[in-house]
Amino acid sequence: MTAPSRPPLKSITSPNGMQHADRATPRTAVGESKGVAEGVPIAVCLDPQTGDGRYPVAWLHICAPRGAVPTATSKCLCGRDRSAVGKARVLALITDHEAHRDECPLRTPQKGRTAA
Repeated sequence: MTAPSRPPLKSITSPNGMQHADRATPRTAVGESKGVAEGVPIAVCLDPQTGDGRYPVAWLHICAPRGAVPTATSKCLCGRDRSAVGKARVLALITDHEAHRDECPLRTPQKGRTAA
């Protein structure tokens, strides 16, 4: 039994052994010319993300999947980082996190400090 013959793997060459590529036809421009590449802003724009000057300072993350033990984490930019596991401790941490809002040095103006 003989194996089936395979087609040649090399490309077809001209009689002198060189390959010729087709020349591309020049394309005509359609529409107006663009000063810069697409997607590059021409003028510097203000950052649309800037809001009214407020930014988050403290985060409370609560995870309470159905049928599992709830957990919570309270973090603040002032350095506060607390966590709790269990329903009673999570509820206590929520209360403590709310109380920290009034006591946080980053949120409340400090005494004796002048306005800039």
